[in-house]
Amino acid sequence: MVEQKHQQLVSILQEMKKVVVAFSGGVDSTYLLKVAVDTLGVDDVLAVTADSETYPTSELEEAKRLAEHIGARHQVIETSELAIPGYTENDKNRCYFCKNSLFDHLVPIMQEKGFQNIVYGVIADDMSEFRPGMRAAKEQGVRGPLQEADLFKEEIRELSKQLDLPTWDKPSFACLSSRIAYGETITKAKLTKVDKSEAFLKTIGLRQVRVRTHEDIARIEVEPQDMQTLLANHQRVTEKLQSYGYKFVTMDLVGYKSGSMNRALS
Repeated sequence: MVEQKHQQLVSILQEMKKVVVAFSGGVDSTYLLKVAVDTLGVDDVLAVTADSETYPTSELEEAKRLAEHIGARHQVIETSELAIPGYTENDKNRCYFCKNSLFDHLVPIMQEKGFQNIVYGVIADDMSEFRPGMRAAKEQGVRGPLQEADLFKEEIRELSKQLDLPTWDKPSFACLSSRIAYGETITKAKLTKVDKSEAFLKTIGLRQVRVRTHEDIARIEVEPQDMQTLLANHQRVTEKLQSYGYKFVTMDLVGYKSGSMNRALS
């Protein structure tokens, strides 16, 4: 079944002929870029990474390394979500503003370089979640071949492993703004605080981690098997995160959950 989905993805890309890939360096966009290059050839694929305040600092260099590993042409552009009208207010449509702005940057690149389509890493799992960015993609004619091929995250990991992609078991990540509670204004200082906090937590051996921010409260999400590691280092963690500006440091007993801030929208 998974091999059939892979072949379906190949067929979709063949029909597109020349694509610009919105490339974050995550599990999904890396697999998409690899299959696009293998299917269409280096000259007919361009990976574009948007470097902004909401992009974790460690990810840019990794995206560069991954594009080189795949052998893809790669362009890094500078963007600023904080400059987008409506974005910093951080309502439930924040991701719409972000994706709409990203595609606004990618469309001219596609046109200037003679490409025919823009693709991004939306997957089948996303269809059951609140993803306002998909509306922006639909409005701008941007396609999600992974979702069109009905590929789910675990299937993409399996196929990535078969292709020897180092991202096959990479922890999921999302823009730093997803850590800030809806309705709380997004600022550069808050994004930096989150970025530093998560980077520190990874140094103590935590793999999949989120520092959800509710004003002065840090609500740390880790996978259940990593909770003991977090508790064993509670004093170091508390002191470090307080030095970054949090007053209270907590652990969410539910554990890591993608899109957990969306629970507040229910």
